[in-house]
Amino acid sequence: MDEIIRLFPPKLKSRIVSDIGSDWSSLQEIRIRVGRTIELIFDNHTKWVNNLLPSMEDGVFLINQLSQFSLYRIEDELREGFITIEGGHRVGLTGKVNTSHGAVKAIKHISSFNIRIAKEKIGVASNYISYLYEKHLLNTLIIGPPQTGKTTLLRDFARLISNGWKNNSPLKVGIVDERSEIGGSIKGIPQHDLGKRTDIMDACPKAEGLMMMIRSMSPDVIIVDEIGSEKDVLALLEAMHAGVRIICSVHGDSLSDIKKRPSLQLLLKQQAFDRFICLERTNTPGKVSTILMNDGKNILRKPRCTQDEMDRGTSPVMQHYLGRI
Repeated sequence: MDEIIRLFPPKLKSRIVSDIGSDWSSLQEIRIRVGRTIELIFDNHTKWVNNLLPSMEDGVFLINQLSQFSLYRIEDELREGFITIEGGHRVGLTGKVNTSHGAVKAIKHISSFNIRIAKEKIGVASNYISYLYEKHLLNTLIIGPPQTGKTTLLRDFARLISNGWKNNSPLKVGIVDERSEIGGSIKGIPQHDLGKRTDIMDACPKAEGLMMMIRSMSPDVIIVDEIGSEKDVLALLEAMHAGVRIICSVHGDSLSDIKKRPSLQLLLKQQAFDRFICLERTNTPGKVSTILMNDGKNILRKPRCTQDEMDRGTSPVMQHYLGRI
């Protein structure tokens, strides 16, 4: 977690590290608000770092660390309201917003930082991967509220599909990782296990990245995170019509919830997806509540511990339960 610890000024660093202790594995967020108590959010509880209030100077220190002392370097991220750092961790920002012609130009006088911890959960998709196949891989949309593990699930699906599992042959996987969260890439090289046959387009807008990936890498399947704009939708349809399978995610509480979103109407009208995976809010990222077909039928069975995964590397020996949780 060095990439996170380095962000804090010395007086905050020692207390935060001390209060986290050995609980880094269950840490979800570190919320720092200027002039208010620091909040540590874990899987099962919240802890407050008492008797220590971050100052405006501490906020400036954080911004300098995030930008490597160049605000120009993170100008685009400031417009989006978050910065992704090494390891795929995302730092959300709030403060005074500057606008130009009705559009957000930047966030200045930043007063709150939300450091969301990216976690790799090898094996989290193992119980659900079979639902994505029906003679061939199916176009799939993962639906869930924030922090329910959509990215965690996408990452593990990429690994399984790329390596091959059970009797299903490995496929070429392309990932368009606009926010650098799926791969947690450093200088274009993913730090998470995405599988042996996966190529990644890091920090690239989804719409442009989808077309670039098709032209350059001829993928069998493309994985993208958090679709939402009409531009994303048109690019996804273009990729599907080119014969590429799509697995992607979207913010929402349920299938009926996303059916109300105007930007997604074209995808839904054309029945572009064969499977809808709905996540629920629990302490465990990637917990699936339902898996729906196009007609709304829930086909999710209660997961069982089965030997459904194998290593399709050069070794002829099958290795079950690789990295399972």
